[in-house]
Amino acid sequence: MTPAAPSTPSATRPDLRWSGLTHCGKVRPNNEDAFLALAFDGREVRRLGKFGEASAANNDFVFAVSDGMGGAKSGEFASRITVEKITQLLPKSFHLAARGINNGFTDILHEVFDSIHRELMKLGYSYEECRGMGTTLTLGWLTPGWLYFGHIGDSRLYYLPHSGGITQLTHDHTHVGYLRRQGQITEREARSHPLRNALHQALGAGHQFIEPQFGAVACTPGDRFVLCSDGLVDGLWERQIEELIRTPTPAEAKLNPAERLVATSLENSGNDNTTALSLELIIATPAPDEAEPTPVARPKRKRAVVKSSR
Repeated sequence: MTPAAPSTPSATRPDLRWSGLTHCGKVRPNNEDAFLALAFDGREVRRLGKFGEASAANNDFVFAVSDGMGGAKSGEFASRITVEKITQLLPKSFHLAARGINNGFTDILHEVFDSIHRELMKLGYSYEECRGMGTTLTLGWLTPGWLYFGHIGDSRLYYLPHSGGITQLTHDHTHVGYLRRQGQITEREARSHPLRNALHQALGAGHQFIEPQFGAVACTPGDRFVLCSDGLVDGLWERQIEELIRTPTPAEAKLNPAERLVATSLENSGNDNTTALSLELIIATPAPDEAEPTPVARPKRKRAVVKSSR
């Protein structure tokens, strides 16, 4: 794997910007969260830095957040296994299925999730210290025009379209998540529910069968996404996530989006490991040398009326 600098200059104008940050929080001594940023093409895989910009013209990208569980160091181990399996498996699929929603992205992501699950289960059966080891996983696979995603557990993927608003694309695999999707409880009630952290689905963790969630969303310049662990949303309401991404204060704007999210969540809570990964599809702006030339005076002509739609 070829390492990459946080921001790599390129002759191709960047159209993707990302930032990621993880923190152990104020209570736990170790951090069982992990996040991943990869770029890959038909030749190589590059591990990306915590923040940067790049062109998606000739690359696919993978961004993922996992929240390990199992006590001691096994939660951290589960997160590391997850990251390494993604690095090994997903880049093999470049050009095979990432060029259309019906071309098998679900099969590829299912293979990734199933491989991680089997590895964690095998280790759990083989070693006492790994018994019950597991992890959540929220993964976004970005290819021109689409973000494909796979998910299991209670980490989250949010979609912030250029037109405004925020939508949670993933389902929390908890009873509380189900109640909220059914409209039986509010966001505030879900946060204080005594069973909010009881997972029904995870990779490993003694679950014999898993049913990950897979989906896709068409995306355009100006759209943004946030992947995060449950520790982040423990300290932030959804409206706060949107405000920190779209309309930061001058002081907040000095930080990159992931730093803003994590810092504010820690200030409000910090009871759990806290991770945020922010993606933005950059709206192209003309380079200085591409600016329109100074108009030359010409004879006046009758103006035509042109109708346009937005």
